[in-house]
Amino acid sequence: MFVLKNFMMSLAGVLDFLLQAYMWIVIGRAVISWVNADPYNPVVRFLFEVTEPLLSRIRRWIPISMGGIDFSPMILIMGIMFLQSFLVPTLKQMAGAMG
Repeated sequence: MFVLKNFMMSLAGVLDFLLQAYMWIVIGRAVISWVNADPYNPVVRFLFEVTEPLLSRIRRWIPISMGGIDFSPMILIMGIMFLQSFLVPTLKQMAGAMG
């Protein structure tokens, strides 16, 4: 049973790290969108390709744009923060209850 407990704790830690890293990628994408960055730059292309699938879904689902400001990165960051504050502790508590 301790193996499953350790697996759940590790899964929670990795998930927390991945969510935190993705949040910084979304922040980087938002900052890049404020400046006239070279669209052929590999870093800019990476940020766009990694974030655009989720951001486009948010834009289709909730078309929030006021005065040319795109709020989809903020909504995505709030979703990531929700997952970090709900899902990660839940996994840790489930692991703690196992043994």
